[in-house]
Amino acid sequence: MSEFQHKHDVSRFIGSPPGYVGFEEGGQLTEKLKDCPNAIVLLDEVEKAHPDVLTIMLQLFDEGRITDGKGTTVECKDAIFVMTSNLAQHQIADEAELLRLEATTDHDSQSTGMNSEDAKQARVAADEVKSDSKDGDITLSRRFIDRVIYPILYDHFGRDEFLGRINEVLFFLPFDQKELKEITSRELMRWAEKAKKRHNITLTWSPEVVDVLVEGYNIRYGARSIKYEVERKVVNHVAKLNENDDVTEGGRVHVTVEENEAGRRIIVTVPDSGGDKKSSGWFGKK
Repeated sequence: MSEFQHKHDVSRFIGSPPGYVGFEEGGQLTEKLKDCPNAIVLLDEVEKAHPDVLTIMLQLFDEGRITDGKGTTVECKDAIFVMTSNLAQHQIADEAELLRLEATTDHDSQSTGMNSEDAKQARVAADEVKSDSKDGDITLSRRFIDRVIYPILYDHFGRDEFLGRINEVLFFLPFDQKELKEITSRELMRWAEKAKKRHNITLTWSPEVVDVLVEGYNIRYGARSIKYEVERKVVNHVAKLNENDDVTEGGRVHVTVEENEAGRRIIVTVPDSGGDKKSSGWFGKK
């Protein structure tokens, strides 16, 4: 929705009124809904839209219809609207990190029989944690949502009627270690498939490589930071070997981790060359 940050962008959303430039083109939203009234519409980063755009959406969410610039009413009662927002992302990330730490501390205390001050604080904060009975995953408490998140939403949108027309609000916590490793492995496999398809190069890696790449995860940037780490520490070095003709079509590249007093770093080697041809990645945490 960053494309609709200004007041005049409303015309692009529903179409320009008669006599204005772009009248015949119609609106980006209304024209799509005419073609597919039962569509699933994604409004990404809705907080970036101009307030006038949100005003138009009030009728849309309440009555299930919207009037375009030509005065035509577009019925969309069968459409599903999904909005994403980064509002309160820092607060949610900090809370999730705290809850996971406290949950781990509380679990360790129960396992060892300890009654430390840290464990007491963890148990006090346990009131803020709701555990899923199936897998024990933490979730944000109702208290935190009402006292921290919703005030941020109300302060930004400045109108209760807009939030009141939203059927359900879902909150997503930052990835845990298991999820990060899965994302990293998938990203490596994606590049391995590209290397095989484009250059007929087989890319393999040791399990420790995933651990080092996960260390580069930035909670503020989400999965994008993992993609960046894979490209910076693995893909760029594979490309360097390929450009230097150190690995040819039909060859194999293996990625490993080397550890010394400075820490750990990723090493990209060509096994068929006896290990002489290699490209070093960046140091990770020791």
